[in-house]
Amino acid sequence: MTNTTMRDHTTVVRTSRGLSIAGTRITLYSILDYVHAGWPPKLIRDRLNLTDQQMTDALDYIATHHTEVETEYQQVLRDAEEVRHYWEEQNRERLAAIAALPPKPEQAAIRAKLAAAKAKLNQQ
Repeated sequence: MTNTTMRDHTTVVRTSRGLSIAGTRITLYSILDYVHAGWPPKLIRDRLNLTDQQMTDALDYIATHHTEVETEYQQVLRDAEEVRHYWEEQNRERLAAIAALPPKPEQAAIRAKLAAAKAKLNQQ
């Protein structure tokens, strides 16, 4: 086993959440969200508050185990979509009832100010 592989296995670990950065709650699937969105590694590292070594090890692990990680990532996305759909269905009636409620007086005043500002911008 090479030194890089040893380091990868101490940085990337399998937890109940899936493949994760050791000592954090950050999964490789979170990193892949940013990678797929086209974020550069430095911004991902800063956004997730990772060290250079953690980021390098995670990206190396993803590259080395691409098929396995990508397959798991796609399953995570499908599971998340199922959960979102379930809760959307569970809350559909409640959200519709909330949307039908008249605005509270303080909200009405704020909405009136926003409408006036929007109208003023549209006149210019």
